[in-house]
Amino acid sequence: MKRALNFGPGPSALPLSVLQETAAEWLDFAGTGMSVLEVSHRGPDYDAVHRDAQTRLKRLLGLGDDYTVLMVGGGASTQFAAVPLNLLHPGQTADYLVTGSWAKKAYKEAQLFGTVNLAADTADASAGGAYCRVPRPEECLFTPGAAYVHLTSNNTIAGSQYAAFPQPAAPLVADMSSDLLGRPIDARAFALIYAGAQKNLGPAGATVVIIRQELLERCRSGIPTMLHYPTLAKAESLHNTPPCFAIYLMAKVFKWVEAQGGVEGMGRRNQQKADVLYGAIDRHAGFYRAPVDKDSRSTMNVVFRLPSEALEQRFVSEAKAQAMVGLKGHRSVGGIRASIYNGVEPAWVEALASFMEQFARQHG
Repeated sequence: MKRALNFGPGPSALPLSVLQETAAEWLDFAGTGMSVLEVSHRGPDYDAVHRDAQTRLKRLLGLGDDYTVLMVGGGASTQFAAVPLNLLHPGQTADYLVTGSWAKKAYKEAQLFGTVNLAADTADASAGGAYCRVPRPEECLFTPGAAYVHLTSNNTIAGSQYAAFPQPAAPLVADMSSDLLGRPIDARAFALIYAGAQKNLGPAGATVVIIRQELLERCRSGIPTMLHYPTLAKAESLHNTPPCFAIYLMAKVFKWVEAQGGVEGMGRRNQQKADVLYGAIDRHAGFYRAPVDKDSRSTMNVVFRLPSEALEQRFVSEAKAQAMVGLKGHRSVGGIRASIYNGVEPAWVEALASFMEQFARQHG
């Protein structure tokens, strides 16, 4: 079987064993004689999967009954609206830390629903507005009594990531779409975490929202039903038909992460992969250029530039000829981006680094 070396930014690589297990159950899930795509979301067979996914995620993050896991559709972008609708009460202010394109979109969306303070913005005017780092603690200007502080933990387009998180007095909310379960975090430091599944957690189609109980109890009423966290929590994410197949696959991925040593094991594995690629970049610093400050470099999305766009196009083309796909940078910034999420094998990263070394020698 020929498998591509998939460095795509999402949907991204899934563990091969998870795909094989899914294939084996494709026509007969849990002895039902049906595919998981066909069984009722109200039936006991799917219900076991649903609860297993919630339980495993909380266990991986070290969370107890004072947190609720919601599993919904709509992607993380829907949460850009759901967060302020639920948490930003009249007369309150929400603080946003803007460190990249998705953080900026969340900030703009929140402005539709109330007063929002730009607590930090790391766009670099001298670099054409590019985002090259996360903010330093002294740059974060928080509002006293803010309803919440929102950040994006890893910036998939810019290739930056928080090594350590701010500690504001207000409840901390994070979009962790591209690094949840990719490294150890103190999940209890956050009042709410949300993440699209299609990078580290599973396939596209599901979004997890992890919310502290006391914050859940303070959510606003009178907002659209399917965006109302208490309504979704009361129904245990079954108020309507959930994205069943995506949740089924997430449960398998969570089980796989546990088998790899949990989040701590994944963190070591991902750091080693990142070190291999950044090492190749830094050894050929006259040819490859990483546009992100070293203390903000992402372990999930390694971005770099070559001396010319023509060479970047050639790099992508020649890499694809060697079955390495998904390396073209985001259309808004260009360059090269290697997304090395949990499902990306270390051997793939070693192969990419070897290719980078060879390409630099040939064209440098």
